[in-house]
Amino acid sequence: MRLNRFLAAAGFGSRRACDDLIASGAVTINGRTVEKLATLVGEGDEVRCNGRIARAARLVYLLLNKPKGYVVSRADELGRRTVFDLLPAEHGSLFHVGRLDRDSEGLLILTNDGELAQRLTHPAHEVEKEYEVTLDKAFPEESVARLLRGFHIEGGRARMERVRHLAPKVLRVVLRQGLKRQIRLMFYDMGFEVERLVRVRIGSLKGTGLPVGHFRLLTPAEIESLRVGEQRPMKPSGSGKSPAGAPKNPAKRRSSARMPDHRENRRGRP
Repeated sequence: MRLNRFLAAAGFGSRRACDDLIASGAVTINGRTVEKLATLVGEGDEVRCNGRIARAARLVYLLLNKPKGYVVSRADELGRRTVFDLLPAEHGSLFHVGRLDRDSEGLLILTNDGELAQRLTHPAHEVEKEYEVTLDKAFPEESVARLLRGFHIEGGRARMERVRHLAPKVLRVVLRQGLKRQIRLMFYDMGFEVERLVRVRIGSLKGTGLPVGHFRLLTPAEIESLRVGEQRPMKPSGSGKSPAGAPKNPAKRRSSARMPDHRENRRGRP
C-alpha cells in the first residue's frame, strides 16, 4: 500500500494532506525518515507520523439523517448538541464530509476515509447535492431563471444547477457548489425566507427509509458509486413541456429528455 494511502486510512487526513506530511519529513518507517511520496508500506513495517505510531484503521462509512437543531461538529463551545451525540462512542473519531447548518436537516456522510472525503468536498469534482426547500411564500416560476444564471452572495458567485417546483412554496434544487449558507442566502436576496431545508441526495446516494436521527453503514456499491461520481438527476415533472433554458438543438433536446423542469447550460458551479 502506498504510504499516503496508509496514512489516510490511519486518520491523518486526505491523501494530499498526507503527501505534505511525508514531504515535510514528519513520517518514518522502521525508524528511518521517508520523504518519497511513492514509498510503499509493507506488512510488519512500523510507521510513525510526528512520532505517533500510525495504524491503518478499518475504513468506516456512515450515512446519517441529521435532525434540525444539531451542530455538525465534534464538539461545540456553546454546549449545543452535535451530530456525534447521535452516534455510538466507537464512531467518535470519524469526521463529517461537508456541513449542514444547525437549522438544516438531511443526509450527512461521516467517514475516516480521507481520500473519499476530499473527493466529495473538493470544488473540482462538483459532486451534486440535492435539497428540498420550503419557503415562506410561493416562488414564482419566472424567478427560476435567476437561480440558474446565478448571482453574487456573501462568499462568491452562487448558482443552482437545476430547480423544480414540488408545490408553490416547495422546490427541489441541485447544487454543485458548497458556499456557506448558499441556499438560504440566494433565496434571501430574492426576498424569501427558507422555512425548512433538507438535503435529500449526495451524488448518487439517497437516504430512502432512513429515519431522522438515525444512521446506517453504506454498502460497498454505494461507496463505489461515490468514488466514481455517479449522479442521479431529478426526474421531470411530467408536464410534457420543454424545460426552461433547454437547448434549442433537437439532438441536444433529445439527450436532455430526462432532465428536470429547469436547467441551463453549465457555466459554473450552498
